Amino acid sequence: MNSAIKVDILFLVEGAKKADGLVVVIDVFRAFTLEAYLYDMGVVSIRAVETVEEALELKRNMGNALLVGERCGKKCKGFDYGNSPSAIKRENVKGKVIIHTTSSGTKGLVSVSNADELLTGSLVNAKAIADYILKKSPSKVSLVCMGNAAKLPAEEDILCAQYIKYLITGHDRQDFDRKISELKYTAGKKFFDSQLQDIYPEQDYWMCTSCDLFPFVLCAKKEKVGLSIERIWLKDAE
Repeated sequence: MNSAIKVDILFLVEGAKKADGLVVVIDVFRAFTLEAYLYDMGVVSIRAVETVEEALELKRNMGNALLVGERCGKKCKGFDYGNSPSAIKRENVKGKVIIHTTSSGTKGLVSVSNADELLTGSLVNAKAIADYILKKSPSKVSLVCMGNAAKLPAEEDILCAQYIKYLITGHDRQDFDRKISELKYTAGKKFFDSQLQDIYPEQDYWMCTSCDLFPFVLCAKKEKVGLSIERIWLKDAE
C-alpha cells in the first residue's frame, strides 16, 4: 500500500472528461468484466469504440472480426454477441479480434483525454489493477465509475472503485466481501429477474462479482477509431 498516491473517485462521462493521471474507467456490469473474460478465452485483441456505426465501419475495414456490444442491455442489431460473458463460449472467440461497444464502459473510455495511462476496471481483476498501480507508483490516480448507461451512478462500480482505492492506499477499510455479496439484492437484482434472463442471465452476476480472478490489467490506447485494449500481465508490468 502507498498512502502517498492521491486517488480520486469520479463519476460518469463528466468524470471521465475530468480524469487525469493514471485513469481507470470502471464498468462492472458488464463491459470490462466481459473484456477480461474475453482475453481469458483467448481472443487476440479487442478494439473499443463509442458508437454502433463506428463498430460496423471498423468491422468492414478489419474483415474477420466479431462484433460485441449492447444498447439498453440488449445485443446490438447485426452484432455477433451482446454484452453477456456467460453467453460467449471459448471455442467461438479464441483467436479472434473483438470490436466492442457499450452504453457505458466504452463510452467512458473514449471520453478520457488527459490520462497518462488508461486502464479498464472491474472486480474480476481489481487486485491486479491495484498491484499494477502500486508498481507504477503514479502521483495521481483517477477512478471513474461509469454507472448505468453512463447516466446514473451504479453501486457496483462505486464499490469496485472503493475496493481498488483501499488496496492502493489502505484508507477506508470496509467489509468488501459482504458488500459485494449483497449486490444481488440491490444493483444486481436484475440478474435474478426471471423475465430478464434473455438480457441479464443470472450467471453473468456470478461472473461479474467473482473478485480478483485474473492477474492482468487491460490497458487502453487511442487509435484512429476508438481504442486498442491490450492485456498486460502483472508479472510483466514495468
